[in-house]
Amino acid sequence: MFTGIITDIGTIAELKQAGDLKARINTSYDVDNIDIGASIACNGVCLTVITKGRIEEQNWFDVEISAESISITNISSGRKAWSIGQSVNLERALKMGDELGGHIVSGHVDGVAVITDIKTSGDSTVVNFQIPNDLSHFIAQKGSVTLDGTSLTVNDVSANTFKVNLISHTKDNTTWNDIEVGDQINLEIDTLARYVARLADVRNSK
Repeated sequence: MFTGIITDIGTIAELKQAGDLKARINTSYDVDNIDIGASIACNGVCLTVITKGRIEEQNWFDVEISAESISITNISSGRKAWSIGQSVNLERALKMGDELGGHIVSGHVDGVAVITDIKTSGDSTVVNFQIPNDLSHFIAQKGSVTLDGTSLTVNDVSANTFKVNLISHTKDNTTWNDIEVGDQINLEIDTLARYVARLADVRNSK
């Protein structure tokens, strides 16, 4: 589990297609404190560390990405598709006793949201997203969403669009300082919304 609070910006160093896609990600994390098999959210996608190491002063870890993960995320599509040199938001898994600064995030991406508008509001940036119709009923005003691994609050909802507000701190410490209209962003709906919707479906079926 994660919280949606980004703690490092990694860089894609290598990509290999051998069965599943394998990626090497450069990081400022101390790899001596990362176990093989540990989970790290990479742009909101929960991935397993399969190898790790250090070249000179640069720490890195390798992950393996299944076809299922690729098909439902932005890893292989759009301007944000993974490529050598691409920056990715990183978060290590939540430990017992850690501060829950965002909200409960599983790292299981539900689909992609497309940026349709970007506006400046004071020191903040207001970003509008369009999402698939089958995900729209999970988004609620003042609720939480995870976008490229970042826990954000929904400011406004209308049909299959919603808006979030990015403060300067968020932009300075994540990849959100590099966005354009048309970008595809990994979206994970709030876990609570998922279960509420499921309970409602069961009740209606009865």
